[in-house]
Amino acid sequence: MRLKREEQQHLDWLRGERVPKVVEDYRGKYERVSALLDELPALLELVHRDVRRLSRGGRGRRQGEYTTENIFRALVVQDLEGTSFRATVVRIAESPTLQHFVRLGHRSVMDHTFLNKCWKALRPETWEKLNRALTEYAVREARLTVEQIRTDSTVVEANIRYPTDARLLWDSWRVLVGLLRQGKPCVPTVSTSRFHDDKVKKVYLWLARYAGTTSRKRRRAVKKQFRALLGHVQRVMELAQLMADQLRESPAWEQVALAQAVEELLPTVRIVLATTERANLQGEVVPAKERVFSLFEPHVELIKRGKAGKPVEFGHVVVLCQTPEKFITDYQVLEHQVPDSALTDELLERHKEHFGVYPDVIAGDKGFNPARDQREAILDKVTTFAIPQRVQDWGHVIDLEWQRFRAGIEGSISVLKRVFGLLRCLYRGFSSFAAAVGRGVFCHNLVNLARSS
Repeated sequence: MRLKREEQQHLDWLRGERVPKVVEDYRGKYERVSALLDELPALLELVHRDVRRLSRGGRGRRQGEYTTENIFRALVVQDLEGTSFRATVVRIAESPTLQHFVRLGHRSVMDHTFLNKCWKALRPETWEKLNRALTEYAVREARLTVEQIRTDSTVVEANIRYPTDARLLWDSWRVLVGLLRQGKPCVPTVSTSRFHDDKVKKVYLWLARYAGTTSRKRRRAVKKQFRALLGHVQRVMELAQLMADQLRESPAWEQVALAQAVEELLPTVRIVLATTERANLQGEVVPAKERVFSLFEPHVELIKRGKAGKPVEFGHVVVLCQTPEKFITDYQVLEHQVPDSALTDELLERHKEHFGVYPDVIAGDKGFNPARDQREAILDKVTTFAIPQRVQDWGHVIDLEWQRFRAGIEGSISVLKRVFGLLRCLYRGFSSFAAAVGRGVFCHNLVNLARSS
């Protein structure tokens, strides 16, 4: 059983100490955030529903050492500090200010592996509910102007290397061989020969160097080397499938876990083999939607938005809606990319669902301009539709006031990326990806409200 919270007595022995203003500001930020969290016990209840699954009470089971409040506040500290789980634990242990914020009392700080488990227990839907509860509080306290919203989309990148066909084949080969070597003592009959590591790596390095050549003679050599590398990967994939078939019915849980790891990996490897053969042996242009860009993050999409210096990005599109107070009232993490123009009507409907009415003003860039057959219906829902059909429309159709209003969300996106961890997501899986975005938005709004209180 895990307690939701526990009252702590705190002796503020640092209050009379003379410190620089930057230290006072740092302490003041956490004091205001702490006071705001105390005003919202509903947030703790939402987190408790997920975290209590980590320790179930019962006969012979001890009570969880840390309360849900300790865990929730430690995760908030991690996002505000922009540190890893390990560095977060060290920083809390070394800072009386953070220890008081987390409400540890006389207990030692939790282990970073335990904090990681707690993070994984919080679902993306929970972070959406937390943001919704925080928004409802701000509206109830008359601290938001929900009649005016601005919207924009950005890309949060995944933590992957730049993908190439040769690199994906090499990753497939080395990971499958590693799993085969783990299972070889259990199933010695699966592979009795060597895997020729150096030979396969030389083929990969040669392809990494010459795959983009335009020489006709060299292109024939590239095709030959791709055929060889495909053969190596196909061979180890078949061996891995045989090993998984034999280990699946094993009574030992370690062998069953190994079989599951192989079976989870094989579908992605098959896609890599198929798309590489189509692109490099058959000369076909394979659509991005049919490709896999990471063996470890198969959910990642290729997104081309025409940014200077970064023509393509690998991650997911995040759509944001914001009020004039820089409070993000709504966000969406798109598992599959959708044109911005197809999202405008949905944004208005979500706003009505959350607040009961359509906004008076919606501002966005020209990417959110809807199709002609949808435009009239959308215009009937709002008083001011500040989304131009062309860039030139900003000068004479839409007031410059709304252009400046729309541009404000660009600064908030920059803050989310630089301060709240939305530049690159370091967690694995789409669920953790969406949860990381949700926590970043929640902490942004939390600091925003705390600063204005």
